Amino acid sequence: MDALTQLLANLGVGFGTALTPTNLLFGLIGVVVGTAIGVLPGIGPALTIALLLPLTFGLNPTTAFIMFGGILYGAMYGGSTTSILVNTPGESASVVTTLDGFKMAKQGRGGAALATAAIGSFVAGTFATFMLMLLAPVLVEFALRFGPPEYFAIMCLALTAVTGLAGDSAPKALFATLLGLGIGMIGIDLQTGQARYTFGSPELLGGVDVVVAAIGLFAIGEVFWNAATFKRVREEIVRTTGSLLMTRDEWRRSIPAWIRGTLIGFFIGILPGAGATVASFLSYNAERRASKTPEKFGTGMIEGVAGPEAANNASAGGALVPLLALGLPGSGTTAMMLAAFQLYGLRPGPLLFSQKPELVWGLIASLYIGNALLLLLNLPLVGIWVRMLDIPKPLLFGGILVFSVLGVYALNGSVVELLMLFTLGVAAFLMRRHGFPMAPIVLGVVLGPLIEQEFRRSMLISVGNPLIFFTRPLSLIILLLAIVSLVGPSAAQAWSNWRKRDRTKTTPSFGDEKD
Repeated sequence: MDALTQLLANLGVGFGTALTPTNLLFGLIGVVVGTAIGVLPGIGPALTIALLLPLTFGLNPTTAFIMFGGILYGAMYGGSTTSILVNTPGESASVVTTLDGFKMAKQGRGGAALATAAIGSFVAGTFATFMLMLLAPVLVEFALRFGPPEYFAIMCLALTAVTGLAGDSAPKALFATLLGLGIGMIGIDLQTGQARYTFGSPELLGGVDVVVAAIGLFAIGEVFWNAATFKRVREEIVRTTGSLLMTRDEWRRSIPAWIRGTLIGFFIGILPGAGATVASFLSYNAERRASKTPEKFGTGMIEGVAGPEAANNASAGGALVPLLALGLPGSGTTAMMLAAFQLYGLRPGPLLFSQKPELVWGLIASLYIGNALLLLLNLPLVGIWVRMLDIPKPLLFGGILVFSVLGVYALNGSVVELLMLFTLGVAAFLMRRHGFPMAPIVLGVVLGPLIEQEFRRSMLISVGNPLIFFTRPLSLIILLLAIVSLVGPSAAQAWSNWRKRDRTKTTPSFGDEKD
């Protein structure tokens, strides 16, 4: 009873914070901007938060994070609109929605597809926020047992999980992670005072600012990529047809899909590195398996929209659990939010709940409010969101380029940082051209200094004995999980390929039989 009373008291503090006029206004701005970002292909929540970081310096941290939370949820909502009406996913997590959503729109059932996506997103987002409220304090109690070896191990888990699940090539993802760690090491060694990788430049003694790295890798790299791949092709847009009200049969088929998608998405979201894209594909696969007519998927099945859309919203909420409770980002977007915490001199984790309760619980309460606002905004304004696709791509990305340069120059007025910005942008373009993922680089930049700090603290505690990481049970378990997350996907793929080859060899070829 005491725990429940404390939880309700904390939630009351959160709603008191979130419902102040300023925070409510920025929460509304966050969900509107997030929805717009989700609608526009090529721009995701990570890029948006990276762009807004320089502009939020003057804001109260609580206000800024309420806006970032709105952007995160809003982008997941908005991505479904273009997937259904334009066959163009605004977010990678909405790719699978195009399979049945666009077919439904072409059959005159676009209204029902948008409705099941919006309601499923609301159900999933509300559940994920409720579970965040319940699980985060429990994880905080658990994390209070952590020392430097455990924090080092859990950061290794974050890096290896993203490396293991990012991209089609594990070596490329591993290289991206190591590159990010290398960039994070630039500057003065805090232990010895020695300059590292500065090439004699005084401007690099303070290291590469996480804001510069984030904007360079996401925003500038995206601008260069779109400039190189831009084609004047008009997308086929299906105007909203049919009633936005779902039929009784569509409700009957959607409700189980929402429940399954919500559960899959939330628990996948908690896992570092898995993310909303993995959750949506797993949900789609689960719906096909549960269906009595799996062969009809891809022809306009409402379950193929309801499940994945619930999964990607629940995943977004699930990813906030390890971020807030352990300081463990598992995706590009949560890495951006971790960078924002660092910008305000905060470190998410157990101490954040005691030091900044109004921030944590204000953010949680604002997610409830933002979820309701998104449901009210999305369906009535769907025509406006689709019209945003009429913005010319050159104008859109030209604006992003201008905001990126102004935002970085406003940080310190440094020309060297502008050179770093464009250098990282060119590197991001070249790496994307050759199939290297971006999320591990950003995560490496953000976690590099922290993982080094915890490693050195562990070495000081053990007087230089590295066995400290393996003699402490909790640290050992987390490191073993890190190894599994790194080699697991590659091993599973190799096993699958071997089984396929083995079946091919053992299958008799009737053409080779002799009479």
